[in-house]
Amino acid sequence: MIGTLLTFFAVAVVTLIVASVVLSIVGTLFSLTFGLAFFLLFKVAPVLFVGWVAVKIFEKMRGGSSLSAADRRWLEGE
Repeated sequence: MIGTLLTFFAVAVVTLIVASVVLSIVGTLFSLTFGLAFFLLFKVAPVLFVGWVAVKIFEKMRGGSSLSAADRRWLEGE
């Protein structure tokens, strides 16, 4: 009887330890994921957007596409 209770107690302790380790790993992964998403969304994306707008403005000022006919044929694979 006591042996059975001690076995249940040991299994419960091991289960709690394993569950806490698994939950801490999952929490760390979520934290890293949200941190990376926040960094990309609020630090990298605005810089990329400003660069894209600058390229579009520069491209309009130059008069559009500046590829030669030979470059176009090469890109199209002819």
